[in-house]
Amino acid sequence: MKTLGKKIRLLRHQRGWSQEDVAKRLDISIPAFSKIETGITDINLSRLEQISILFDMTVVQLLTFNDAEQEQKYSNELDSVSKRLSDRDTEVIDLQKKVIELYEELRLNKVTA
Repeated sequence: MKTLGKKIRLLRHQRGWSQEDVAKRLDISIPAFSKIETGITDINLSRLEQISILFDMTVVQLLTFNDAEQEQKYSNELDSVSKRLSDRDTEVIDLQKKVIELYEELRLNKVTA
C-alpha cells in the first residue's frame, strides 16, 4: 500500500494541492490523509473510489498510475548509468596504459642514466 500512497502524493503535488486541501475534499482529518499517503492506513474500496474521483480517474487508473512511466524512467536511468560506467571503465583503462608507459619510460631513463 505504500506505493499507492506515493502515487496519491504525486498526484496531489502535480495539482499543487496541500494535504489539507485533499483532506477537506475527502472530509477526513489531515493526519488521516497523511497516514494514507505514508501507507500507515490501508485504504478501503469506498475511500479508494473517493480518491480516484477526486483526481478524475478510475480506480484502475489510480492503482496503475505511473507504473509504466516509472519502469521506463528506471530503464532510462539504468541505461544512462551503464553508459557512464562503461565510459569510466574506458577512462580507467586508458589511465592504466599511461601509467604503464610512464613507468617504462622512467625505468628506461634510469637504466640509460
